[in-house]
Amino acid sequence: MKSKLIMFIALLMGVFTTFLFFNYMKKFDTTAVINENTVEVLVAKEAIKENQRITSSMVELAQLPKDGVHPQTLTDLSTVEGKYATSDIEAGEALLTHRIKSEKEEALFVSRKVKEGFRGVSVGVNFVQSISNLIEPEDVVDVIFSEVVKVNDKDTVVSKQILSKVRVLAIGRKMIATTDEAEEYAEYSSLTLELSPEDSLVLVNASERGHIHFTLHTKIESPKK
Repeated sequence: MKSKLIMFIALLMGVFTTFLFFNYMKKFDTTAVINENTVEVLVAKEAIKENQRITSSMVELAQLPKDGVHPQTLTDLSTVEGKYATSDIEAGEALLTHRIKSEKEEALFVSRKVKEGFRGVSVGVNFVQSISNLIEPEDVVDVIFSEVVKVNDKDTVVSKQILSKVRVLAIGRKMIATTDEAEEYAEYSSLTLELSPEDSLVLVNASERGHIHFTLHTKIESPKK
């Protein structure tokens, strides 16, 4: 009687062990199937603005269904780090080859920023003229011209505003405003402005005759009364 009980318990334990084994293997097989049907791709960890420089902290690897992945989806971090976004990229969105560009390609982008009928004109600036390098792309500035003239046989500096509410296209080679507080500060020595052909001549002539300074407009809109 005792031997039959022991045999029954052993048989029961065997069935239970077999159940646990097959259950484990089923989960293993399910994981394997999932891995076979997905691919690791680069996605944006945060929203990336158009023309913003992409850093490693902005992207991450994620598993996506293989059938739903676009052929141009990027999978290697080295292919995007230091590049620029060609358009806004939302958080969680997969990165595609046509959505990024190199610094060389980014430098050519200024021609597409200029509105029809206007021109992009660059002038040299120093630290003071550029308001301590605080001017950013898409800022609005006024242009002040200063020159030395003779007044009663004495050299006198005369200044006047020659242009107003001018859009800044780029500072140095940079065409978007700084959005990352951790981004390394870089001094620049030129501003590229968007001007009409007539105003372009005014600016170039003034920069050859004397000194150019800029005053910065606010971006804060006053409440409507």
